Amino acid sequence: MQKEILIVGLNHRTAPVEVRERVAFDSSSLGEALKRLQSLPAVKEGVILSTCNRVEVVAASSDVETACREIKDFLTEQESVGSTGGLEDHLYNYSGDTAVRHLFRVAASLDSMVVGEPQILGQLKDYYLAAQEAGTVGTILHRLFHRSFSVAKRVRTETGIASRAVSVSSVAIELAKRIFDRLEDKTVMLIGAGKMGDLVARHLQRSGVSSLMVTNRTFERAVELAAQFRGNPIRFEDYPRYLKLADLVIGCTGSPEVLLQPESVAEVLRERKQKAMFFIDIGDRRNFDPRINGMDNVYLYNIDDLEAVAKENLKGRTGELKKAEEIVDEEVAGFLRWLASLEQVPTIVALRQKLEEIRRGELEKSLSASLKGLSEKERQALEDMTSAMISKILHVPITRLKKQPEEEDEALYIEALKKLFGLEEK
Repeated sequence: MQKEILIVGLNHRTAPVEVRERVAFDSSSLGEALKRLQSLPAVKEGVILSTCNRVEVVAASSDVETACREIKDFLTEQESVGSTGGLEDHLYNYSGDTAVRHLFRVAASLDSMVVGEPQILGQLKDYYLAAQEAGTVGTILHRLFHRSFSVAKRVRTETGIASRAVSVSSVAIELAKRIFDRLEDKTVMLIGAGKMGDLVARHLQRSGVSSLMVTNRTFERAVELAAQFRGNPIRFEDYPRYLKLADLVIGCTGSPEVLLQPESVAEVLRERKQKAMFFIDIGDRRNFDPRINGMDNVYLYNIDDLEAVAKENLKGRTGELKKAEEIVDEEVAGFLRWLASLEQVPTIVALRQKLEEIRRGELEKSLSASLKGLSEKERQALEDMTSAMISKILHVPITRLKKQPEEEDEALYIEALKKLFGLEEK
């Protein structure tokens, strides 16, 4: 039975950050989660995507309805979600061409909070490679993801969708510029020195920030990043003592636990004599306790608060968006043609086998009776002639099956062949 593609998940449009982080997958346990995913009876192939803006399962199944139900249960059973309930209200599920289009749009950053941001493609590749290592990717998802990478490349090279270099990190700094009249005289603490931290530091430097503190669980990485931008590295265990110096604190770690609680922030405010502090949280999971936003002289912005700023970046690019969507539609049609062609292979093989059995049976019957006296050379000539006849008979129907016009339903061709030649019995 033909396998179909489906996607079950939630994103920044269907669920707030507090829901997304509860169902997020840690990189350390991703391999084990992929194994559990593939152990589901109806799931034949699977990839898990888990970023700050989305958690999705991309799968291939011969029973989409059952697989969809199993994946919803799989997401609900995430340890930190199991006791909360209500997750299904935030979930969406796509199948067939809708699922293919969704993944292509995700890869091309058309479904991102910050449309055109380049980071999502790298994340997609990382999660695909993790699934490959876990052995949960087969022929269909292998082709699907590689096509999605090609779609992203086409959109970036053939449209101006990324003409203004935008990313979550750049939008965060744009928000910081709106918070402060100027950034040049402000002290910033950056918690996290990974890929996102590196991008944030670059945008801070371009914006004129000269006083930057960098902390990271791996101190060597903090030292390395701070050196690039003339900042000061802070040991992770020591950073709470330096918070009092920071006007702006940016959290961008993948830490599963909250780093700053209201109690510690209250102590910092006392040391600052209640001078206002701003926090921007763009971690995969929230780095700062949301309750600190209710404190006097504290202003906290999370990943969802960046959306209004991100939407402004889209102004003037509607024409490029239209071009990008046309590329996606074109690529979806091409992928679906390939997917449908997978059904041709067993049908063509069965048809060849059926005619070959008939040819051999009739040939052997004649060679053991009326044509019994033929020489070896004559027998070989007869073998070659009948084989050539079968190939010529099959040439036109097989060629037309592979190259029929897009508007025609390929399934009808395959079904007709099966019925006309009795292939259903095989």
